[in-house]
Amino acid sequence: MHRNTLTLGLALAIGFAAGCSPRPANVFQGYVEGEYVYTAAPLGGALTNLAVARGAEVQAGQLLFELERGSEAAAVQQAEQNLAQAKANLALSEATYARRQQLRDGHLEVVSAEELDQARALRDADRSQVDAQTAALDKARWSFDQKQQFAPTNALVHDTLYRPGEWVAAGKPVVVLLPPANLKVRFFVPQAALPKIKPGQTVQVTFDGGPHAYPAIVNYISTQAEFTPPVLYNRENRAKIVFMIEAKCTPADAADLRPGQPVDVRISP
Repeated sequence: MHRNTLTLGLALAIGFAAGCSPRPANVFQGYVEGEYVYTAAPLGGALTNLAVARGAEVQAGQLLFELERGSEAAAVQQAEQNLAQAKANLALSEATYARRQQLRDGHLEVVSAEELDQARALRDADRSQVDAQTAALDKARWSFDQKQQFAPTNALVHDTLYRPGEWVAAGKPVVVLLPPANLKVRFFVPQAALPKIKPGQTVQVTFDGGPHAYPAIVNYISTQAEFTPPVLYNRENRAKIVFMIEAKCTPADAADLRPGQPVDVRISP
């Protein structure tokens, strides 16, 4: 699976809102950003089963998609047969060596040292063959299993990129997930307000149409200054230096947020 952060362009509504009315000194503009999870199979194949639809909610461990895996199933079956034969050969060679060792220990001259060495060498070779066939079976089963991909966590299906019947190249994402835990609020504060904000601090996030303020925990404060993002320009903050801050809501609250959504972030005095 591939993981990628997609920063959406800030909605122009932020700029309009900033220019319409003055904001309290402890309220800052921001937006919601999502870190998407791109699920892919390491092997290529035709998409035989797309088990989810865009906009659906999935639970951890739920099947997302399946690629054609007939050849992988055949490889598993053949590897199982090879391992079974290797084990049978090993059982025979171990029994042969044990008998010859017993005769040799009994001081009987019916088994020479050379014959005992040959029996031991055959047993050791059969042991190596069992190890090799076990590894081959593990590899075949891994390839078979990789043709199915499951949700790594509870998430919203943001998008599906292929339709059943289409060929999917190895490593190409098929389903894009957005776990609620991967949503974060990004906002910008001037240098004068920076000392008031600490990692672990709770801030209040609001947005148009939101039923209430959503608490979020500050988890990152940028160490580098930057100019105010262009979409945030207005008469009050144009050309000011700001620092970017990120905060996360609980997964339950994050379910109400959408990437690219403009928000206001209130810092408690």
